Amino acid sequence: MSVLWNLFTTFFKIGLFTFGGGYAMIPLLSAELAKKKRWTTDEELMDYYSIGQCTPGIIAVNVSTFIGYKLKGVSGAVAATAGMVAPSVVIIIAIANAVSFYMKNEYVAHAFAGIRIVVIALIFDVVLGMWKKGVGSWFQGIIFCLSLLALAWLSVSPVTVVLAAAVIGLLIRS
Repeated sequence: MSVLWNLFTTFFKIGLFTFGGGYAMIPLLSAELAKKKRWTTDEELMDYYSIGQCTPGIIAVNVSTFIGYKLKGVSGAVAATAGMVAPSVVIIIAIANAVSFYMKNEYVAHAFAGIRIVVIALIFDVVLGMWKKGVGSWFQGIIFCLSLLALAWLSVSPVTVVLAAAVIGLLIRS
């Protein structure tokens, strides 16, 4: 199978099973790209995700573009991005006219409530895994706590927090 087709189908699968936005895709990306295919590491994945968070557009699309580009340049970026976007486009077109009807159905509403809870659990599981790999010192723990405070309670822009952490990282290495 060609690398481009493999990129497309892999990201199609990730795009098809990602519910809940960009954060919900992290477990799928880690399992598929870092552990199964070994196209990237969890550490690189965190870097791509951080950059994707700071760049315009949808995080999932940005991350797929970065990884596709890493593996096969511009054509890889196009294949991965097309794979990530295709399921959403097909699904949205298929249900666009019926969405209001289905959301009024109590069974559908309860199903989505259950899916939201699972997405929270998936994100929490990934956060714990990232914590174990990404926070290796007390100083990194302080940066994590200050970043969480800035994001969750002070409503500081994620771009500002990421850039501030990058500057702190550079200053510490100097």
